[in-house]
Amino acid sequence: MEAQKRKEVSDQGMIMASGNRRPSRPELADVFIDDDDTDTLDGSTAEIAANSPRYRRRSSTFIDGVHDLPNQKDSPMAPAQLYSTMSGRLFHSGRIVIVLVGPPARGKTHISVSLSRYLQWLGVKTRIFHLGDYRRATLPPGAEIPDDYFFINASAKSVVLRQKILKKCREDIYAWLNHENGQVAIYDAVNPLSNGRRSLEKEFAKHDVQTLFLESYVTDENILQENARSVKISSPDASLSIPTLVVEANGPQFVDMDPDDAAKLYLKRIDTKIPYFETMVESDLNYVKMINAGERIEYNNVSFGYLSHRIVFYLMNLHIKSRHTFFARAGTSSQEDNYKTDAHLSEEGRDYAKKMSETLLKHREAERAASGNSDTPLKPLTVWTSTRKRTVETAEYLGERGFKIRQRSQMSQLNPGVCEKLSENAIRRLYPDEVGMHEQDPYHHRYPRAESYHDLAVRLEPSILELEREQNDLLIIAHESVLRVLYGYLMACDAMNIPNLRFPRNEIIEIIPASYQNEAKRITIPGVASNIIPGSPEDIRIPVPSSGIVSPFPGSGLATPAEPVKTLSKDMLAPAAGHSEQNSLDGESDKSKPNRKPENPLSRD
Repeated sequence: MEAQKRKEVSDQGMIMASGNRRPSRPELADVFIDDDDTDTLDGSTAEIAANSPRYRRRSSTFIDGVHDLPNQKDSPMAPAQLYSTMSGRLFHSGRIVIVLVGPPARGKTHISVSLSRYLQWLGVKTRIFHLGDYRRATLPPGAEIPDDYFFINASAKSVVLRQKILKKCREDIYAWLNHENGQVAIYDAVNPLSNGRRSLEKEFAKHDVQTLFLESYVTDENILQENARSVKISSPDASLSIPTLVVEANGPQFVDMDPDDAAKLYLKRIDTKIPYFETMVESDLNYVKMINAGERIEYNNVSFGYLSHRIVFYLMNLHIKSRHTFFARAGTSSQEDNYKTDAHLSEEGRDYAKKMSETLLKHREAERAASGNSDTPLKPLTVWTSTRKRTVETAEYLGERGFKIRQRSQMSQLNPGVCEKLSENAIRRLYPDEVGMHEQDPYHHRYPRAESYHDLAVRLEPSILELEREQNDLLIIAHESVLRVLYGYLMACDAMNIPNLRFPRNEIIEIIPASYQNEAKRITIPGVASNIIPGSPEDIRIPVPSSGIVSPFPGSGLATPAEPVKTLSKDMLAPAAGHSEQNSLDGESDKSKPNRKPENPLSRD
């Protein structure tokens, strides 16, 4: 698919993130499904967007949107974007190509996807170009690459094929940077030789594009084994993709093999297929070398602007080890719930805290048993809370069992300002103009003396970097407004969807990291009602748009099914029988709503 050419405009006239943009309902179009994360040179590109579901618009916020096509019409500003320019390029940093370096099973795809997620969160127009997709698109169906494809002295046929694939990929990179106003292109390939890397740098320099090389250098055999086992061998389509790359047509397959044996065989054949590799030592190039999954970092030069420094700073906080993140609401308080009151948990809240904690611990044990590694110790669990009493006391049950509890002041709930203790009717009567602006842009608008979700996202950036650095499994107990923003980051949600996410109190949301995209599932807490709300005289609610309400999972909120969703599939995106499309988005229909006043998502905890 040739990139659509647009006239470039200059970086004139900064537009501050002030709002007044009307959100639209999420598109119920193509389903975003990962179709392949097993190739040695992994990835997705603009070129094959029409043929690959990776770059299709997702249909719901429970699908990781890191590979979505840019949605400038509905969400012209990224969640943590401080300002915008007419060209779409930020920080006056020009155009940058980040070139990945390293053999397979070194975590390059994980690094490129994580970096893309962070840059998109900041509003930097970023796209990943994986050479593996171009190779698959170029080869006939079922065809294998030549045995000498990666060799220095490859045959003429292999050289022609290699050049054809590289040419098409680079054409799309230039189209992204020149005609689609892209700012960062991430080029994911092996790039094994020093001469080839220097040629790349010279070629991009001719087009006024700066080049930053990023090598994942791994000497720890345990990391290599884990990467090969979890990313390459365990993928659903590993039997299709991996043999195509590393096994002869009639050779042994990885299907039904012991995962450890398959990983060793896979790594051995990588060395056979890619026998030549030179680690980065070029003093004249800009490069960052991540050693053993972030254990140590070396960088050379990298002095071409603020954005490059932000990239290096992020990489210093990144690791590629697997870690599960859990989101849970705090228990209810014993007093009237509002922003200023910091009350203790009620008896009902303490009962919830115990049930939530026990459910989480049982779930982790069940996951270990299901993995077949029941003798392997569980990964340590760290608990984050805000400094408010309700969140701290909700975590006490786990603290008494030896789990580490950390209080983070940045994770305090969103400040509702003048809307505190006001009912929705009172807010509409007293501040009709503010309500109108809020309904136009619920993410960036702030009521008088209040915070917006954009303010909250900026406040949470240190916590986001700490989240990337955390290597233990992580449970976050916080107000729903904080969970919305953190979930929005991990699942790459549009800014306009974040204020409308719903986190039922009777569910724990689990984010499972993967090389190519994060996965999400929910865990039902037995014996806890989904519609528990804090004590409040008027069940306050800040007005939000009446349509476009979305949730991390279909049917969550007050209409959460009794059974948790175990897997994500196309069927989850369709409304249930007898329910309208709006009901599946809102979580409840007008007829099913209980006779009560609405709650306030900004003041409850």
